[in-house]
Amino acid sequence: MTTTDTNGYTMAEAINEAKRCLNCKVPQCRKGCPVDQNIPEWIHELSMGNLGNAMASINERSNLPAVCGRVCAHERQCEGNCILNKKEPGTHINIGKLEQFIADFDTSMNLTREPIPVKDRGRVAVIGSGPAGLTVAGELARRGFDVEIFEMEGEAGGVLQFGIPEYRLPKSVVASEIKKITNLGVRINLRKTIGPDMNVDELFDLGFDAIFMGTGAGKPRRLPIDNPGGAKIWMAIYFLRLFSLYNSGLVSREEVPVTEGDHVFVVGCGNTAMDAARSAVRLGAGKVTIVYHRDISRMAALKSEYNEAVEEGVQFMWNASVIAAGTTDGRLSSITIDQEGKQFTVDADRLFLAVGSRPASRIVSTTEGIETDDKGYVLVREHPYGMTTRKGVFAGGDVTNRPATVVNAMADARKVADGIAKYIDAVKLMEEIEA
Repeated sequence: MTTTDTNGYTMAEAINEAKRCLNCKVPQCRKGCPVDQNIPEWIHELSMGNLGNAMASINERSNLPAVCGRVCAHERQCEGNCILNKKEPGTHINIGKLEQFIADFDTSMNLTREPIPVKDRGRVAVIGSGPAGLTVAGELARRGFDVEIFEMEGEAGGVLQFGIPEYRLPKSVVASEIKKITNLGVRINLRKTIGPDMNVDELFDLGFDAIFMGTGAGKPRRLPIDNPGGAKIWMAIYFLRLFSLYNSGLVSREEVPVTEGDHVFVVGCGNTAMDAARSAVRLGAGKVTIVYHRDISRMAALKSEYNEAVEEGVQFMWNASVIAAGTTDGRLSSITIDQEGKQFTVDADRLFLAVGSRPASRIVSTTEGIETDDKGYVLVREHPYGMTTRKGVFAGGDVTNRPATVVNAMADARKVADGIAKYIDAVKLMEEIEA
């Protein structure tokens, strides 16, 4: 069997690794998993060579296992809580690689062929096809709901497709995970932007019983950088999108804003900043520096990501902020940095900002009754979980300011799917009673 990248296990390696699991009575690894996977169960099935059973167990809690196996923060979650790791750091079961192996094997051998449930419980429109949208779609489709996704881009996947570099998450993996969800009967409408093209009221007019907003937080935040010359300052997420499109052959190399030899600065120290810095290295940048306003102990990125970035030559500037940009002939040529009260100017060719994002207002600005907080995040209820202030409209993932990672968005979306199912069932029951 071949895997989709060079970091995967062989069959023998995966089974031998699975045999190391102690199958704890109180599995701390499961407590560390945001989607509450029964990790000891599927590892035990793998240890006996029962890959179909292992995949079935994973599918009970996760709609994107091949993704999670690659990009989850395992060292802070399942693996970090593994009892072996607590006894002797570094000896934890490699849960992420095992999940990746099982999901890849399942895809390559076409083991999972779930029957399409009868769609008799109601219709749900899902706006956005990122981790939250795909999770809600998969969860509800398996429960007998007719689900239709509306995606503004030309390809489905959201941040999985455009925000995570190929070297971390191959796009073939994203495509195979999405295919498993469409195999459940989920339909995806591409290049359909809810708001400008069609608003929420029009979706309800089409006969949908509930609507889920999983549109993420795609509007980047900016910094108060003095920029009198109007130098181009790029958003890191936009750079990563172009890098992804270039790798897919959809844009030319000239359209990607890093040229060979460039001195690139990235502001921020989370996943997006690390991805932008390491992508710049792959594009031939002469020097890449991450500038972060705190110290290494407070960075949002994983220590493993930091170590890999350092190995690739990325440099770090701690307790520092970019306060000004200089230009030459209209192009960025330098930046001024304040590091612990000392200011200095350095040459710079590109400056990328990875300092967070917030939701766009395309949907709430075209729909009555959906309230947001002062930062634009959609307000939701606890009962039914995930419903906005507009009846029948639900939201989850980054658009509600709850998760911060792919798996957290999935965990939140699973709870929202429960809320949607309970809401539709209750409404239909009342309609039957009144009839």
